[in-house]
Amino acid sequence: MNEQDRQYLQTRYREEKERGVYFFPDIIYKDVVVVFGLFLLLLGLAAFVGVSAEPPADPFDTSYVPRPEWYFLFLFELLKFFPGEIEFLGTFVIPAVAILALFLLPFFDRRPTRHPLRRPVASGVMSAVVLIMLGLTIRAAVTTPPQPETFGTTYAERLVTGEELYATVCAECHQPEGEGGEVKGVEGLEGKVLDPINSHDFLYTRTDETIYNIIDYGQPDLGMPPFGLARGGELNRQQIDAIVTFIRSWDDRIVVERPPEPIPELAAGEIPDYETHVQPIFKRYCVACHQPGRAQNNYVMTDYH
Repeated sequence: MNEQDRQYLQTRYREEKERGVYFFPDIIYKDVVVVFGLFLLLLGLAAFVGVSAEPPADPFDTSYVPRPEWYFLFLFELLKFFPGEIEFLGTFVIPAVAILALFLLPFFDRRPTRHPLRRPVASGVMSAVVLIMLGLTIRAAVTTPPQPETFGTTYAERLVTGEELYATVCAECHQPEGEGGEVKGVEGLEGKVLDPINSHDFLYTRTDETIYNIIDYGQPDLGMPPFGLARGGELNRQQIDAIVTFIRSWDDRIVVERPPEPIPELAAGEIPDYETHVQPIFKRYCVACHQPGRAQNNYVMTDYH
């Protein structure tokens, strides 16, 4: 900076200092207006957009795809370029160097001018950093696989899902309506008579947490294997919760708003349609046994053919 520029800046400084801007109320007023505007924006987002309902975290659910909030997606994507043993470069070294460079920037760039066009190095570096962050964010949003389909955010969804899961996992032993009775075709339980789980004795004396734990841990001494993922089973937390919701719907102490009957009545002379009339019956009463992996899987019906 030459002497002429120095004198010009000193003159501008004295003029601005004489004119002056008071911290109170001038600067305070501007800050209050900006903060109030941000508050209204957040209030509007919370009231009209909200946050999508998600199930509780399940550390044993291996299908979950972890991802940070959108403002950290660029760091999330950066890790993909440093796998394995060099991961520390993306998690620590590069972010630390970037933060250190920001702290040291005033010592390297001591120009008194503020206009971006008169500071090409600082403006260029910052523009490149912003573009890289934006590109990594977009790439992360595009390439990261979506989460598996979630369910159970409403009671009706849990009830429908629980009914389907119960028919697949539980009905083979406990019968479609939880009426119990003699078990047939299940190795290790053949001929065993199970008490009903739709009775007052069962539903009145067991909480939802107890039923959840029975499904999760099983009852090995009684021949029931564990079904929770953490115990080597096939059901995650959402699925067990859905089954508990369905079993609790048999409790006559609560009022359950069930969805419309999925099996419509046949009109006179109407030919039954498989998907409309047959499949719901098969799913409710047959799929517990007739599915791949079960002893009766030699007859798995998917259509009329």
